[in-house]
Amino acid sequence: MEVLVFLIPISLFLGGIGLVAFFWTVKSDQYDDPEGDSHRILSSEYDDHPKE
Repeated sequence: MEVLVFLIPISLFLGGIGLVAFFWTVKSDQYDDPEGDSHRILSSEYDDHPKE
C-alpha cells in the first residue's frame, strides 16, 4: 500500500502531460485536413494499381 503514495501522483502527472499534449495538437491544427481521406479516396491521382 505504501507504493500507492508514489504511483498515484506519478500517474496523475503523466496523465496531465498527455492531456496538455492533446490540447497542444488540437490548438496547432494538426487534426485539420481539408484534403482528407474523403477526397483522396475519390481521386484517381493516388491509384494503388501497378502501371502497365
